[in-house]
Amino acid sequence: MALVDAEVDALVRAERARRRGALQLLAGENLASAGVRGALGSEFGDKYAEGYPGRRHHTGCGVADELEELAARRARELFHAEHANVQPYSGTLAMLAAYAALLRPGDGILAMALADGGHLTGGSAANFSGRWFRAGEGYRVREKDGRIDMDEVRALALRQRPKVIVAGGISYPRAIDWAAFRAVADEAGAALLADVSQITGLIAAGVLESPVPYAHVVCATTHKLLRGPRGGLLLCATGLAERVDRAVFPFVQGGPSLNEVAAKAVAFGEAATPEYRAYAERTVENAHALAVALSGHGIRPLTGGTDTHLVTADLRGLGITGREAELRAERAGILVGRCAVPHDPAPPSAAAGIRMGTGCVTTQGMTPDRMPRVAELLAAALADADGSRARDLAAAAAELAAPTSAD
Repeated sequence: MALVDAEVDALVRAERARRRGALQLLAGENLASAGVRGALGSEFGDKYAEGYPGRRHHTGCGVADELEELAARRARELFHAEHANVQPYSGTLAMLAAYAALLRPGDGILAMALADGGHLTGGSAANFSGRWFRAGEGYRVREKDGRIDMDEVRALALRQRPKVIVAGGISYPRAIDWAAFRAVADEAGAALLADVSQITGLIAAGVLESPVPYAHVVCATTHKLLRGPRGGLLLCATGLAERVDRAVFPFVQGGPSLNEVAAKAVAFGEAATPEYRAYAERTVENAHALAVALSGHGIRPLTGGTDTHLVTADLRGLGITGREAELRAERAGILVGRCAVPHDPAPPSAAAGIRMGTGCVTTQGMTPDRMPRVAELLAAALADADGSRARDLAAAAAELAAPTSAD
C-alpha cells in the first residue's frame, strides 16, 4: 500500500529497491518479517503508556498492559530468564539502564578494549560510559589467535576492582565463556554484565550458550539477528528486577514505544519456532563458509574463523584500509563495515579491518554453497582500485541477490 506522503513513499520504494539490488553483509542489519513491520505500523504507535503494566501514568492502558505483559512473557520464555524489560528504545539505552541499576557515577567498569572489538558503551571517552564511570584499561584479545585472554581479564579485574565487568563486544566473532567471566567477576567482587547485542538471535535459538545463568544483567537488541524492530531488551534475575525497571523508567526513558513493544512480541514469538532455529544454524554455517572462501582470496579472517554470524578480516595484506574497502565494495553492490585489527599500531582512520555478517543474506535464503561466489565478488571489488569493474560487479551482485531477496 502506498503512503499518503508521495515524497516519503518514493524514498521507501527507493530503499526497497536498494536492498533488493545489493548483497547485504552489514553485520548489524537484517530484514524484519511482515509481521514485525505490521506491528510497527499499528495503532499502538499512537498510545502513550508511561510506566509499567498496572502502574501507568495515563488512562486507557488496559490493552497496552496486556501487550507489554505478552512481550515480557515471551522474552522470559525464549531466554529462560526470570525477568525481562522490553521497554528500552535501543541497545545503548539498555546498557545505560543496566549501568544505572548496578553503578553510581564514578564507579569502575572493565570492558573489552574498543580496538579489539568492544563497544563505545564499554568506557569510551566519547560516550556516557567513559564520562560518568571510571573506565580503566580494557581487556584485549591475544595477538597470536585473536581470542579473549581470560588471564588478562582476571589480572585487570583484580588490579582495577571494577564494580561491573562487561562481557561481549561488537566485532568479536567467537563464542564467549560466560562461566569464566562470572568466576572472574565473583573473585573481583564485581557484577557481570553480558552485552549480547550482536548475538541475541543465536542465543535465543540455542545455537550459542546463554549468559542468563551467569550474568547479573543481560543487555540485548531485538533487531540484528533476532529480526525484530530496532530496540533493546534487558534480562535479569527477580532480585534485580525492580532496580532494572526503575533504571529504565523513570531514570533513562519516558513512555515506551508500544508499537516497538508489539513488534518485539512478534519477533520473540517467531524466534521460538523450529524454523527460526534452522535459520540461526544456517546463518552460522554461512559465516563459516564465507570465512573459508575469503581466506582463499588472501583475505585473512581474524581469529581464524568464526563461531557466530560475524566474519572479521584483516586487509593489511591487500594494502587497503577498512574505509577504502567499504567504498570499493559499496560501488560494486556489496555492503560491508570496517573495524580495527587488534594489535595493529595504525590509527583508527587507517584501520585495515572489515566486519561482515551473514544474517541478512541468510534471511534472503542464501546457503553455504553460495558463499564462495559472494567471496569472489567481494575480493574482486576490493582489488578494483580505479572502479573500472564496478558496474559489472554490481550487476553480478544484484543477480546473486535478486532470486533470494525478501520484501
